Order: sequence, then structure tokens, then C-alpha cells
Amino acid sequence: MPDSQPRRPDDNAPDSADAATTADTPALVLGGARLADGRAVDVRLSGGRIEAVGTAGSLTARGPRIDLRGYLLLPAPAEPHAHGDTALTADSPGPASHRPEDIQRRATEAALLQLGHGATALRTHVRVGDVQGLAPLEAVLQTRRALRGLADVMPVAVPRLLTGIAGADSLAMLRDAVKMGAAVVGGCPDLDPDPTGYTEAVLEIAAEHGCPVDLHTDADDPARLARLAAMAAGLRPGVALGPCAGLAHLPLDTAARAADRLAAAGITVVCLPQGGCAGSERRTTAPVRLLRSAGVHVTAGSGALRDTANPVGRGDPLEAAYLLASQAGLRAEQAYALVSTSARAALGLPDVRVEAGFPAELLAVRGERLSAALSLAYSRIVIHRGRIVARTSAVREYCDSDADPAAGLGGLPRQGRPDPGAGPRN
Repeated sequence: MPDSQPRRPDDNAPDSADAATTADTPALVLGGARLADGRAVDVRLSGGRIEAVGTAGSLTARGPRIDLRGYLLLPAPAEPHAHGDTALTADSPGPASHRPEDIQRRATEAALLQLGHGATALRTHVRVGDVQGLAPLEAVLQTRRALRGLADVMPVAVPRLLTGIAGADSLAMLRDAVKMGAAVVGGCPDLDPDPTGYTEAVLEIAAEHGCPVDLHTDADDPARLARLAAMAAGLRPGVALGPCAGLAHLPLDTAARAADRLAAAGITVVCLPQGGCAGSERRTTAPVRLLRSAGVHVTAGSGALRDTANPVGRGDPLEAAYLLASQAGLRAEQAYALVSTSARAALGLPDVRVEAGFPAELLAVRGERLSAALSLAYSRIVIHRGRIVARTSAVREYCDSDADPAAGLGGLPRQGRPDPGAGPRN
């Protein structure tokens, strides 16, 4: 496939309205935050970027100052695999509504839920074709426009069939979807009678328009996966596969050879630790450690958010990181990187570090260490393009134990309602 096609305009780059909003955002100082390396710092944000980082108490504020003592400050997560068009449908009394206004409402609510968890950028897969045509995509594009300045929403156009007579209309519709504004070309080759032909069609359209590719596959057929890797090798701006849970069910040597092919082709694997999604036959997680040891770029997404594929899906990147740390054997730092640094790279977004000059895409989580934050991350402050866009505050209270000194609880840490003048509490 061609790998030097001219790129179309970046759908995720700030337009003039975004740039104006960022420019008008007053400078903000985050005071006394704890970094993952243990340092307590002040961080000044301006113009959508980190302007300065200094020791706690050292930076002056030209605008608001937020007390983040007791909070851990991290690069914000990104969501590489959401399904906004089907989200929040698990409790529907009948088939989920496909009316554009209902899809837009669900997609918007789902994006805001995930933003509240910390994800300031989301790649969301949207079914196109069949009876609904391009209406679901237009609904999600409306969500993207409505949430400008709060979160970056990147729709993926996902046709059901692309080969044979049945797929001809969907093939034309996929091209129209890209012209409408779909940021990524996607699909489910496993569901097409000709998976290889389906993949070829997707890669051809992506190469024509300079789009990334994001395909659903269980990856349980080594020969099919090898053909896919050979076809996708070198395609720019990149190819992602997920959830690839079938790799975990292959013999170890077979899975290792498949991982080597994926690494050589430069393909990203998006695993779903919180469960699968529509079209996925398996609910296990891809073998993350095996893939990483082979050099595959791995990231982690949420998948289904309270739809029929996962009625209790939470869409929480920190829960995905927690599961990777508790079940896949990754260190807390590695697990969090898969939902933040690696996720942003998979979405083609610039890197974020808590250093001067980097984008002000940040998440403050109540806690002193990353491992504790992944374990009990209730209170969160989310920063997108240099301003606070979401805040969640949780307060835990216990009954009064002072009346019984013999109980020996008087010296334990306790937490009540915060004083009006106090800083953020958990």
C-alpha cells in the first residue's frame, strides 16, 4: 500500500474557534501538586500549554490558583476505543433507538462520562451503512462539534460489509464518511465473507485520504493476522487492531510469532481490559506482556460502555490501568502509560509530560502515589487545553468513634466535610 500519500487536514487540530478559546483562557497555577516521581511542584498553564514548573510555592499566579496539595498530577488519559453510538443502551426496554438525535445524546453523555474520568481525547467507533446510512456518523460529528473545548472526539467510520455485491454500497459510503469528517477508517474484517478483501478495501481508502486505520479483530486466526500485517506494513499514519483477545488463546509459540509480525509491521494493538465490545467473541484481554516483549506498541481502551456487549462498562481509563496492573502483572507506571502516553500516541496526539512547553492535558487524582491512585481514584480534576473542564469530588465519612476511647480508634486518620477555606478533599 502507498505510504507517502498527502495528509488531509487534521480533524483533531484546533480550529479558529478552539484557538480563540485557548488564547482567551487565563493563566492558571496548579499549586503544590505531587508528581509521579515524588516531587511537590507548582505548575503554571497558559495558552493551552504548560508554561512553567517549579518547586511548590515558587510560581506566582497571573490568574486563578488551584490548591492541589494531596493530589497526584499526571498526563491526561486518552480513550483509544469507545463506542459512542451504542453506549448507554443496556437498559433500553427494546432495541436501541437509531434516531440521530438519540445517538447524539448517547454519544455526548458517554463522552462526558469518560471526560469526567480523565480522558480528554476519545476515538469512538461508529457503524455506517445498512439502513441507517451515514446518519449515525453525522450524529457523532455533532457531538464532536458540541464538545469542542471540552474534549477531542475522533469518529471512526465502521462499515459492516465491504466485499461483493452486498458491500458495494458500503464501500461508496465509507468514502463519503471520510469526506464528511470521519477521522479514522475502521471496520470488522472478521464479519465479512472475505476478510482479506475487506482489509484491502479499508487500507486502500485510508491510503487515498491519508487516514489512520482502526480495525476490530479477535486475532484468533494466525494466517489471517499474518496477511493483515503484511498488507498494513508501513501504512502511514498508522494501523491499530483491537481487541485481539484471541491471541491469548493461541499456543504460546504461535502467539509469539504473530506478535513479532505485528511489531515488524508497526501495528498498534488496543486491548480492552474492562471487557469486550460489539463484534468481539471473547471477553479476555490480549496478552499484553507478550506483545510488549515483542516490541508491539500496546495501548488500552474501555470498549463497551453500558451497552449489550458490557452492561456494566464504566469507560474509566484508570480502571483499565488498575486491571492491567492487578491482572496482567504490569507495574503501576507501565499500566498508566498504556492509557495515557501510549493512548495519545495511538491517536496521533502530541506527547504530554508535566514539563514546560508540553500541552496542558492533565489529570489530578487524589493520592500521593500512582499505585494508590489506581486503587482508589475517586476525586479527580481534569484539564484540557489549559483549563479545568471536569471535577469529581468524593468525601468519605465514618461514624463518630470518640465516644468509646476503649475502642482504640482515636489516633486513626479521619475525614469529615471540608472547611470552606480548605483545599480540595477526597
